[in-house]
Amino acid sequence: MEIKSNTSTKVLLIMACVVVVLAGVKAASAIVVPFLLSVFIAMACNPLINWFSQYKVPRWLSVTSVILIIVIFGFMLAGLVGNSMNDFSQNMPKYREQLGEEFAWAASQLERFNITIDRDVLLSYLDPGIAMNMVTNLLSSLGGVLTNFLLILLTVVFMLFEAESVPKKVHIALDDPTMRIQQIDKFLVSVKNYLVIKTLVSVGTGLIIGLWLYFLGVDHFMLWAVLAFLLNFIPNIGSFIAAVPAVLLAFIQLGPGVAGLAALGFVVSNTFMGNIIEPRYMGRGLGLSTLVVFLSLIFWGWLLGTVGMLLSVPLTMIVKIALEANKDTRWIALLLDSEEPVNKSIEEEKTA
Repeated sequence: MEIKSNTSTKVLLIMACVVVVLAGVKAASAIVVPFLLSVFIAMACNPLINWFSQYKVPRWLSVTSVILIIVIFGFMLAGLVGNSMNDFSQNMPKYREQLGEEFAWAASQLERFNITIDRDVLLSYLDPGIAMNMVTNLLSSLGGVLTNFLLILLTVVFMLFEAESVPKKVHIALDDPTMRIQQIDKFLVSVKNYLVIKTLVSVGTGLIIGLWLYFLGVDHFMLWAVLAFLLNFIPNIGSFIAAVPAVLLAFIQLGPGVAGLAALGFVVSNTFMGNIIEPRYMGRGLGLSTLVVFLSLIFWGWLLGTVGMLLSVPLTMIVKIALEANKDTRWIALLLDSEEPVNKSIEEEKTA
């Protein structure tokens, strides 16, 4: 009885500590979110810095070059997206009128089969303003984080300069001067590979979507390309969310045939990039099950907002690797893992 009570007390204390920590993180999200964003931007840029170092480029010059590239492309994209959103807002009355005409034609065709649809009710559910609000809310939430752009940029610069010495300091601080802490090394390599590959795949997805929509003649194709790039970081549902406003606008502007082609372009590009290219270079990736990826998307989105959704997979990997480091919590890490690694880990423990 005493052992059971001690175990129950320990579990309750751990749960209470987790709740307190999560409440503190949520309360301090204004500070935590820019810091996390800086960390992952620095981790994504560090391989490029290391590539420069192979050609004997001084670190200060390589860091300066990478930061300049980020700033230039960031301002270019911000200008293009801002202009597209302004044009889209100005054309909103015209899109509503065109959408009403399309629904009137569809309602007249359905009436031939004795199917009656109220055009006004349908228009209220498929208002292009809903798509615009969704895009605006996403970009404005990211813009709210980037209001601390200078702080994030400076933090990234300092992290890139300290990137070489930080792993050594961590190992020595944890009393491992020979640098054999496999969990830390595994985390750094896994998250770095994930961020680099996911960024390249997202860039490719955005380029394909932008070129396809430009070929079809859909307005504001650059806006939808940037949206496809950003939302590709959100697992499972990000690509679907990115497709909704673009396909709806194609339906309003050019009719159902072009809208179907636009939807087909999203399906083909995401199937090719997400199911062929990404697994080829990422392998089994970070070993998270699909259900865990989806639940982590909801959890980190609630805790840290849009940035938490974008970083949900690497943040979950941090938790998973931390759980694996402790024998008492290793079973939780096994539940988070994908099916094959779980079976493999169990067999290894049995043989051990």
